[in-house]
Amino acid sequence: MPSEAAIGIFDSGIGGLSVLKHIRTQLPNENLLYVSDRAHLPYGEKDKQYILQRSRVITQFLISKNVKAVVIACNTATAAAVKELRESYQLPIIGMEPGVKPAILRSRSGMVGVLATHGTLNRHKFKTLLQDHADGSEVIICPCDGWVEAIEQNGHDHQTTRQIVSQQLQPILERGVDTLVLGCTHYPFVKKMIADEAGPDISIIDTGPAVAKQLQRQLSAHNLLSEATTPGSEAFWCSAPPRQTQKRIESLLQVPVRLQLLPEPK
Repeated sequence: MPSEAAIGIFDSGIGGLSVLKHIRTQLPNENLLYVSDRAHLPYGEKDKQYILQRSRVITQFLISKNVKAVVIACNTATAAAVKELRESYQLPIIGMEPGVKPAILRSRSGMVGVLATHGTLNRHKFKTLLQDHADGSEVIICPCDGWVEAIEQNGHDHQTTRQIVSQQLQPILERGVDTLVLGCTHYPFVKKMIADEAGPDISIIDTGPAVAKQLQRQLSAHNLLSEATTPGSEAFWCSAPPRQTQKRIESLLQVPVRLQLLPEPK
């Protein structure tokens, strides 16, 4: 695989763009391909086999575009599919998991809140994560019903989105947490809303930067880091009609983009 090949990134919607932005900062000269599986949103309500099947379809599409690595920019898809994808494909596949360990290390009180979808919280991978790192701390989970849909449909700065975030955040804040984990890649786009509700004394953990650094390490280990000296490019695909998604992407990235319809396997 040539080092100038692109990196593939995918999510159930536009949430993975929060990870793409960190990857672009960490690896400014890499070419990036992004797939939004918006026609099958949200993954958090789907069963494991459904998510695995969609993850295979998208990974195979990215491989057809000769990517050198794949980033699963979705906690739910990582929990459901990363093991099987790594067993099936030879290229580096980078997944995500909620930042429970760094949150516990940062917490002063030992009270940590995890904001995530049902699809992430109910997976064996997350339960194992808690068993491995939560000893001595209290981890309070918050299944964030409707957050992904609100961000996708209304945008990250809409009043309806703010109301949903505020209503569901209050009970977990009242429990006394001093650190919050953003366990879904959509949630960094409402980080300011969360911070406004939580106040200045609450730490917020976003694992996007750690994923970008892990990607860099994996590319370096496989001698796949780009040697280009010019800024990398981005290309975008979506499984839903592109018009509305294109506007959302342009709003979040603050640049014009060309969004193509993801071809489905025959």
